[in-house]
Amino acid sequence: MIRSIITGTGHYLPKKVIRNNYFLKHEFFDKKGKINKSNEEIIRKFQDITEIEERRYIDKGLLNSDIATIAANRALLNSKIYKEKIDYVISAHNYGDIHSLSLQSDFMPSISARVKNKLKIKNRKCKPYDMIFGCTGWIEGMILADQLLQSKYAKNILITSSETLSKVIDPHDRNAMIFSDGAGAVILSAIEKNNDKNSGIIYYDSQCDNNEEFYYLTNGPSLNPSYKKSLINIRMNGRRIYEYALTRVPNMLKNILDKAEIHLNDLKKIIIHQANAKMDYAILDRLLKLYDYTTSLNKELLSKIMPMTIQKFGNSSVATVPTLLDLILKGKMPPHEINPGDTILMASLGAGMNINGMIYRFPK
Repeated sequence: MIRSIITGTGHYLPKKVIRNNYFLKHEFFDKKGKINKSNEEIIRKFQDITEIEERRYIDKGLLNSDIATIAANRALLNSKIYKEKIDYVISAHNYGDIHSLSLQSDFMPSISARVKNKLKIKNRKCKPYDMIFGCTGWIEGMILADQLLQSKYAKNILITSSETLSKVIDPHDRNAMIFSDGAGAVILSAIEKNNDKNSGIIYYDSQCDNNEEFYYLTNGPSLNPSYKKSLINIRMNGRRIYEYALTRVPNMLKNILDKAEIHLNDLKKIIIHQANAKMDYAILDRLLKLYDYTTSLNKELLSKIMPMTIQKFGNSSVATVPTLLDLILKGKMPPHEINPGDTILMASLGAGMNINGMIYRFPK
């Protein structure tokens, strides 16, 4: 019996730390024009809602494919699998390589092909595949990888996730303070497990609402009419995304757990996309209520099952879940730990709007 088992993990966090005071000299606009509030007030309210204190930006000389390759190399070393044994490189991202001068997206060759090239994989049967799926791209890449492994079409798959959002934010938009840069990677392997249905990837599901929800997270010109540097600027309707997340995500996660015949109490950790601390806490609170936990739990208790990195790393899109997973597995998120036999739930929400979740149990 083939089980899809994580055999290696890795991540890359840029060294450049950008604290909230970095934005004190920015001019902030909304759709009506310049915001008539002090930057101190804007930043204080932003931090109260998101809990973000700082984020990471890459150096100008680095590209998205560069940091994906660094994370991939670390995952390969951790797995001890020879790179020529990789059958697929699946790369989750949304903007390709963005050069500092042009600030334009570069998708050709694909990021996955560039990662394969930079890893110097010579295997002609190793196929590069880009996953463009919003912030949910890495989990969706894992889902695709599991299907390929189960079909016996591959034995070892590298799934990378990387984003350089510092190059696609509108400096005049308050939402620019949310986003950051980073990369994560996992090696998923087909392992023979006789009569063992209880390890590796257990169950997953995805949901895509691409009608009016399509416009909740898009790209567009700067809110400042005089800023013409780039037309690739993240434009986000935060209120609509928040409402969508609280309406759809808890029910979907409950459904995934029910289909897998796993109770919330069986989970060691819930690793959720680090988008907004207030939203993540609210999602978990509503999930708990679906299990008849009628008392609203405090943040300290929530943090025991749902580790958070957004306060220090911001929202690095596809990279947040695998980065958090690798930090815990490498013992860099004390007191959080994952041991053999532990079951985790991973979940994400992203542009589209797309949501997905996956249950994974670590082999004993």
